[in-house]
Amino acid sequence: MPTFVEKLDAAAQRNHSLLCVGLDPTLAQMPIDDTAAFCKAIIDATKDLVCVFKPNIAFFEAQGLPGLHALEQTMAAIPSDVPVILDAKRGDIGSTAVAYAQAAFEQWGADAVTASPYLGRDSLEPFLAYADRGVFILCRTSNPGGADFQSLQLAAEGGAITLYEHVAMQAQSWNANGNIGLVVGATAPEELASVRALCPDIPILIPGVGAQGGDVEAAVRNGTDANGRRAIISSSRQVLYASKGADFAEAARREAEKARDAFNVVLEAMGKGW
Repeated sequence: MPTFVEKLDAAAQRNHSLLCVGLDPTLAQMPIDDTAAFCKAIIDATKDLVCVFKPNIAFFEAQGLPGLHALEQTMAAIPSDVPVILDAKRGDIGSTAVAYAQAAFEQWGADAVTASPYLGRDSLEPFLAYADRGVFILCRTSNPGGADFQSLQLAAEGGAITLYEHVAMQAQSWNANGNIGLVVGATAPEELASVRALCPDIPILIPGVGAQGGDVEAAVRNGTDANGRRAIISSSRQVLYASKGADFAEAARREAEKARDAFNVVLEAMGKGW
C-alpha cells in the first residue's frame, strides 16, 4: 500500500495538478439538498484535475447523523488513487488522541488528517504512528487572527524566531516516518516562503486561495519545493459554489480547471512544469 506522500506525488503527476478541492458542504449554499449527491457530483466532475480532496468534517457534523452518513458516502465516492485529507484539526492528549487517530484513519479511511500542535508532541504521536498516513500540522493559518499567537517572537539560539517558525522546525525534527505536512495559508506569503525554507521537502497544505484572497503566484512560488511540487493549494467555496443552478458540477469543473491551469502557468514560468 502506498504511503500518503507517494499517493500525493502520483496523483499530482498524473493530473498535472497542485489543486486540492475542499469539500465544505453548506446546505444554505448548495443548489441541491442532498449533501452526498452534491459532493459526489463535485468529485466526479473534478477528480482528474486535483492532487487531493479535502472534506472538512465540521460541515458534515453540522448536519447531525445525516451529515455523517453523507461523509461516509463522500469518502466512498473519492477514487482510491486520489488522496484524501480529512480536515478535522484535531488536538488532544492520551487516549483521546488515540481515539481521534483511529477515527480518522481506521473508521473514515482518510489518507491524512489536519491536527493542532498546541498540546505538544505527545498529542500528535498517535497520528504519526500511522506511518503510511499523513499528518498536517497547523503552522501559520490563513485566518486574520492567526498572527495573534503564531507570530509571537520567541527567544532562540541565534536570535528570535516566531512561534510558527518554531512549529515548522519541530515538525521537521519529528518527521521520522516522513509523514508530516504543514498547513500554511496563502494569505501569509512571506511566512509561507519562510516555512518552505525551513522545511524544504515536506508537503505544505495551502488554504486561502480564492474566496479568502490569497495570491496564486505567491502560493506557487513560495509553497513548492525545489522541483515545483509538494504544494497542495486548496480551493473550496470558489469551486463548490461556482453555480447555484443545475449546472453546478460543470461550473465546478470549469473553476477547478481554471485554478489548476493558473498554478501550472506559474510552474512553467519557474521552469518547473510537468
